[in-house]
Amino acid sequence: MDFEDSPEEAAFRKEVRAWLDANAKKRDGRRQIDPEDMENGAANEMAASKAWQKVKAKAGYARITWPKGMGGIGGTPMQSIIFGQEESKYDVANGGPFAIGLGMCIPTLMAYGDEEAKKRYVWPAVQGDEIWCQLFSEPAGGSDVANLRTKAEKNPDGTWTINGSKIWTTGAQFSDYGIILTRTDPNVPKHKGLTMFYIDMKDPGVDIRPIKQASGGSGFNEIFFTDIKVKDSQRLGAVGQGWTVALTTLMHERLAVGGGTGGGLDVAQLMALARTLELEDGPAIKNAAVREKLADWYVRSAGLRYTTMRTMTALSQGKQPGPEASIAKIVVASKLQDLSAFAMDLEGEAGILQGNEAPMQGAFQGGWLSSPGLRIAGGTDEILRNIIAERVLGLPQDIRVDKDVPFNKIPTGR
Repeated sequence: MDFEDSPEEAAFRKEVRAWLDANAKKRDGRRQIDPEDMENGAANEMAASKAWQKVKAKAGYARITWPKGMGGIGGTPMQSIIFGQEESKYDVANGGPFAIGLGMCIPTLMAYGDEEAKKRYVWPAVQGDEIWCQLFSEPAGGSDVANLRTKAEKNPDGTWTINGSKIWTTGAQFSDYGIILTRTDPNVPKHKGLTMFYIDMKDPGVDIRPIKQASGGSGFNEIFFTDIKVKDSQRLGAVGQGWTVALTTLMHERLAVGGGTGGGLDVAQLMALARTLELEDGPAIKNAAVREKLADWYVRSAGLRYTTMRTMTALSQGKQPGPEASIAKIVVASKLQDLSAFAMDLEGEAGILQGNEAPMQGAFQGGWLSSPGLRIAGGTDEILRNIIAERVLGLPQDIRVDKDVPFNKIPTGR
């Protein structure tokens, strides 16, 4: 691995720092804007996010790897990473509200949409004027995206009518548009009868119902579609080829989720907590069991950090990264859950508190409550382990008895 910037990367980093110095203020930490909390009266936070997004888009830093005129500079993935590293040092609103749209939906539209759609939708999304969501999971589908039942039926005039429901859709309540995977042919095996469209989330036939979570937030939603009419020009990819299109979206999703850090909670924050807590035998930081846990998580965090550096090295050398995104996704989510649970145990009775009343403003309580969702988003732990086992280690595939069975012949279990 190469731990140093190349001369070109060092020059770009210097350029980015100068631009950030001229357009933002430095701070010790970074203000986080969580999409889950965006609906809870945080209109000012949304405004701040949109304002900063516009500033970045105008300078070409909103999506660095995208072409000029589409919010980018035609740069490299490594340049995008460098900008993110430097931006994190400044007091700016992050791109949380736009992460799904720009990270997953718009790249899919750019790959499969027509030129008119690209001209209409890409730039407004890049500069934060329009927000997109991803409509894949369904109540009866479990972890199998291809098990969806939302129907799209073609009308005599060439339009399509969509009926069905989706669930666990992040940010749907403040989205303007969404990409939706539908079933257009139930007479073929489940992966072959799918078609992707994009829809207007403000359509009167779209009923969005936020799901109240244990954390108190309502970032996820259940959505019902009743006779939604869409033009054939809103189709992404060929009819029946929706699974191929969906793989493009899922690839971007797993890269985005796998690149996370678990909300910023890691060994350093746990050590800071341990220094302030007193156990029966003295400071928690001097307790042998606590120190053993800290050492274990330090090793795991270091492994994750160096795995991420392998990805950065590959990108820096113009290569394609390997399975690091799936590996990182599994490690980040489970580590956050375990580390947060241990921290709450250390806090004793205070572990049941949340917010400003809790130690460290309830950071670990929030991490513990959000971590189960992180273990599902972007592919469950089980799905990702299957991907690694089959595609990386070359192990035999799971037996899939419904693989070649027409979808309408698969028992529903009802």
